[in-house]
Amino acid sequence: MHDVVGKGTDSTIVIIENGHVTGRKVGDGASQVALEQTLMADAQPPDRLCYLTKTPDGKILKSSTMYIRGKHGRVSAILGINYDISALLMVEGAVRELTAARNDTGTSEPQKIVNVNDLLDELIAQSVALVGKPVALMNKDDKMRAIGFLSQSGAFLVTKSGDKIARYFGISKYTLYSYIEKQEGKNHGQN
Repeated sequence: MHDVVGKGTDSTIVIIENGHVTGRKVGDGASQVALEQTLMADAQPPDRLCYLTKTPDGKILKSSTMYIRGKHGRVSAILGINYDISALLMVEGAVRELTAARNDTGTSEPQKIVNVNDLLDELIAQSVALVGKPVALMNKDDKMRAIGFLSQSGAFLVTKSGDKIARYFGISKYTLYSYIEKQEGKNHGQN
């Protein structure tokens, strides 16, 4: 529950249950929704139900936002409900793989990549799909597998890709490069 008429945007959360879902606690600052309401002071904002958000650590949440109005009809608080669906998305992906029908050639037209950054984003998405779980649920071996795929796919040829990939997987650049070395060692041992 966010108080949007209280003491500003630095400390809007006044009540929270199961803060581990979002990683937030009482006294934390405004979410994007609360910040927008505070800045815009929309007199009649519509409730938003069942939309997706992503936490900084990579969890995918199904979220709903309801605006609570005071006696003059002005929004005084915002109730947010967040449900972690990361594990459900893994199950959905596994079921989709089992039930998907392929066309006769088994291929579909690839998405056109407009620039190198889009290519890097696509390779990162493919590495996560290869592992089959969101980054927030990946262990060390999962991250090593994803980073090995990125290395073999040429992702590290993109300028500053190491920084972006390390940030995405929540690891240091030192750890990133040690994972690459370990994966290359495995690959050389297989030849």
